[in-house]
Amino acid sequence: MDDQTETDETQLDPTLWKKNGWIARVEKNENDDGWAVSMTRVGDSEPALVGPWTMGRDKKNPKPLNPADFATLVKTASEVLERATAQARARLRQRLSIAAPDGARWRVVLDIEPDEDEPTATLTAVDEATGETVWRRAVPPGFTLSARAVAQLLSDGADPAPGE
Repeated sequence: MDDQTETDETQLDPTLWKKNGWIARVEKNENDDGWAVSMTRVGDSEPALVGPWTMGRDKKNPKPLNPADFATLVKTASEVLERATAQARARLRQRLSIAAPDGARWRVVLDIEPDEDEPTATLTAVDEATGETVWRRAVPPGFTLSARAVAQLLSDGADPAPGE
């Protein structure tokens, strides 16, 4: 079955809903006598959200999924994925404003290009007043961006490559 067919498929069983590109699955909690619900985006290998699920009236079986619960679970799982994406972006692009040696203000940006074999990183300083690139330099991907680290680079006499 291709991804598009799987995405369009709707299934509304008491403990398994597939709808609008999401799968909600209620399963027995392995750690205790309760139930858990997982929310997985169709095509993803891991759930975006796993949490406790309510017991039904008989106190043995899980409460059946319903439209309101499913909508809430989709919203929550989507927010979890959005936060994870934002955090990943923030790790790959860091910014800092510093005082330049001549008294101007520079915005220093560390851009990390992830790669399993050879990740790279570039440190760029931009004059905040003019928007012009002052200098650009390759740094190790593990470089920690701080005013002190940038000052150390400049004081080491390492002449950063001029801006483009």
